[in-house]
Amino acid sequence: MFSLARENIRIAFDSIKSQLLRTILTVLIIAIGIMALVGILSGVSALENTISSNFSSMGSNTFNFQRYEFTASRQSSRERQKVNPVIDYRNIKDFEDNYKFPFTTVGVSFFGTSRAEVKYDSKKTDPEVGVLGANAFYIENAGLEVDNGRSLNIFDVKNSNSVCVIGSDLQKALFPDENPVDKTISIRGSKFKIVGVLKEKGATFGNNQDLRVILPIQKARSIYTNPNINYDLSIKVDNKDMLESAQEDAILTFRNIRGLNPIEKNNFGIVRSDDLLTRATQNIDALYVAAWIISIITIFGSTIALMNIMLVSVSERTREIGVRKALGAKSKTIAFQFFMETIIIGQLGGILGILLGILIGMAVASGFELDFSTPWVAMIWATSIAFIVAVVSGLYPATKAAKLDPIESLRYE
Repeated sequence: MFSLARENIRIAFDSIKSQLLRTILTVLIIAIGIMALVGILSGVSALENTISSNFSSMGSNTFNFQRYEFTASRQSSRERQKVNPVIDYRNIKDFEDNYKFPFTTVGVSFFGTSRAEVKYDSKKTDPEVGVLGANAFYIENAGLEVDNGRSLNIFDVKNSNSVCVIGSDLQKALFPDENPVDKTISIRGSKFKIVGVLKEKGATFGNNQDLRVILPIQKARSIYTNPNINYDLSIKVDNKDMLESAQEDAILTFRNIRGLNPIEKNNFGIVRSDDLLTRATQNIDALYVAAWIISIITIFGSTIALMNIMLVSVSERTREIGVRKALGAKSKTIAFQFFMETIIIGQLGGILGILLGILIGMAVASGFELDFSTPWVAMIWATSIAFIVAVVSGLYPATKAAKLDPIESLRYE
């Protein structure tokens, strides 16, 4: 029995080799469908990995106050867009003085500029460095880590010390071969001593998180004196079980600072890191559904193409089938031969499609600076689908070949 199976598999391979061009085209048809599945799922998975890593680094026990909500609801053309007042320095000082919820730390920051030029001796950067003013708790609350040196501390902030913490890309640009800690850089003519270097964070959707400088907030305010600077507040709760209570107390405190009466809506936004992750995950789920729909349509076309090609092969080899039957080959042996041809072609197409899909996923991840990971789930699905496609495509041609009458087959020209 096993020797017969091996013989049929050998005949199937010989038949595939004899029709090399047709085999290549058929394999490509299968590969395109599998490539669409693996490639799209790999790209969506890389996007999900990037978003999850960026939001999870903020911590699930942190919430932020900012000028607007993360997503604004759509408004009709007749509605006047609500303009929230900026969160100014008086607001954040009042909040720091009045918010006394236990086991919480309040981080404060503002964005001075995104186009600063930083100098060190004779070296200088392009004017594309971001400069932030922050208090002692901002770096920890934002999920950032110091890789070398130390973070800003309370004394730096209270005394407006001329110190700073820089990003890893700024270190590479100005200090490629030396330790930047205790070196002095210049921003807008002001000198700052580097006390720490942040751990590499990477870019998020084109926004470089590593090309920046963080200054004590009062020192930054003395450099960037725009009248309508908007500040951000980040509150971190040590005990996650107290997060809801801490957030409710913070909202009440900030509403009082804003002078809102009980029936007025908030004129500021509250954002929790886990809420952002949930929203992003919902959008990614929609992308997964779209990816599956596109892939299924493509694979359905591949199934029809493979079945048609195998039917043509049966028609062309009718005389061969008649000869084999006249020599004693059974119907199930003929069916097994054609079925094995279809399975082999399907698996070759599946392997090629997986390789091309992974390459596409890697290219997308590299192009958009996403976190690529090997799409094992997509590969397993692709292998299974390639097998199912081969089975579905091969059953009817194999059955048709097995039912051919040997006498009529021998007459076929």
